[in-house]
Amino acid sequence: MRLKFLAASLLFLSSSLPAVAHGLADTEIHTQQVAPGIAVLSGEGGNIAVSHGPDGTLLIDDEFAPLAGKVLAAVQALGAEPVRFLVNTHWHVDHAGGNEEMGKAGAIIFAQDNVRTRLERGGTVLGNVIAPTAHQGLPIVTFDKGISLHLNGDTIDIIPTVGGHTDGDSAVYWRKANVLHTGDLMMKGKGYPFIDVDSGATADHLITSLDQLIALSNPDTIIIPGHGPLATQAELIAWRGHVADAIATIGRMDAMGETIDAIKADPAVKSLDAPGGFFPVDLFIANVRKSGAAAHHH
Repeated sequence: MRLKFLAASLLFLSSSLPAVAHGLADTEIHTQQVAPGIAVLSGEGGNIAVSHGPDGTLLIDDEFAPLAGKVLAAVQALGAEPVRFLVNTHWHVDHAGGNEEMGKAGAIIFAQDNVRTRLERGGTVLGNVIAPTAHQGLPIVTFDKGISLHLNGDTIDIIPTVGGHTDGDSAVYWRKANVLHTGDLMMKGKGYPFIDVDSGATADHLITSLDQLIALSNPDTIIIPGHGPLATQAELIAWRGHVADAIATIGRMDAMGETIDAIKADPAVKSLDAPGGFFPVDLFIANVRKSGAAAHHH
């Protein structure tokens, strides 16, 4: 299952769009109401949040390019206006792949500065070359310190974190509705986190970012993780604990010269495992080691 998923995710991340379109042809977009005027759309790729109401429609993330039509249809089915604003939590194609279609449809795209830079020049994720994004798909509004949208009776804060998944991570928080979209800093029931070292992430930054999200939230916050079902602050705190323990354990065992098999067998590392998880443990360990090595060189 894991290998199958990895193969599928590699397929999605590769630029062979006909193959991708074929793989996503059967994808259905599921809609879940989270709070009045706020919904989550889940298909294949990252969870999309929708704020809709009298001031227009805001989308957080947009999944893979071939799903853009289905996503827009799901938005329409909510009785929502066409998408007016779009926020990218980071640059990966399972979250920002629909940008070009959304931009062409008139959406104004917001993202942290590094997201625009990476989308504009393209790059490599999991060994797959991601082509530069066309002009229409690039964020128009970029920020470094964060930005707030006053929309549909709520204040929606777009909060850049120090990164930990990529160097352009942002979380999105609805103050009144008390809803938090974490991007891929948190995934629920999907196994090991992806510290995308090639996209400027480090293990230390992941923990710091998770601390930022915990500080932002409270016990009643409805959390929309990057992937997986809705979560609570208690689950976010538990996730942060497991991630921090695993990272610390890898660092300690690495320094002692332990084998990769011994590291994989350690309970702190195994605690993050989940059936059908996205990323194999070897990749997680390699990225933690890489980001540690990078930190020592600076």
